[in-house]
Amino acid sequence: MSIRKRSVGGILNIVLYEPEIPQNTGVVGRLCVATGCALHLIEPLGFRLSDRGLRRAGLDYWAKVDLHRYVNFDDFLERAGPGRLLLFSTGGHRVYWEAEIVPGDYLVFGSETRGLPDELKRHYCERLFRIPMVPGGVRSLNLATAVGVVLYEGLRQLRAAGMELGLK
Repeated sequence: MSIRKRSVGGILNIVLYEPEIPQNTGVVGRLCVATGCALHLIEPLGFRLSDRGLRRAGLDYWAKVDLHRYVNFDDFLERAGPGRLLLFSTGGHRVYWEAEIVPGDYLVFGSETRGLPDELKRHYCERLFRIPMVPGGVRSLNLATAVGVVLYEGLRQLRAAGMELGLK
């Protein structure tokens, strides 16, 4: 599959760091199409972009995803363009609704089984947030669910700040 090179310019940018499950990435791609966001995938991926599960989860919307692919995190930092990084992990000390999300931000999520590497969590500790859960419940949310929760909070903040989002 060839990757379309488009300018980075979604209202927000969703970044999946080494995603492993194609269905989660497909669902996130569909969310990105529905909200006008760009999807950034940092390799290695746990699947091929031609994976049937990815396409099934993304339905016929996958072809419309504003997709950007990077060989590693350094490649992402070099090529992604301007915008702040906000990271989301179960290890975050602040809750996601405390993140002040602005247009062009990159919302970064870790892989399904490993999350974000400790090195990134330490380096970006001031921009590391979590989604609250009851103690003793589950270790983490499904990746696609976590992206949806944070993405729609970001859109809510942008709309509350008076930004026209073009959503119906």
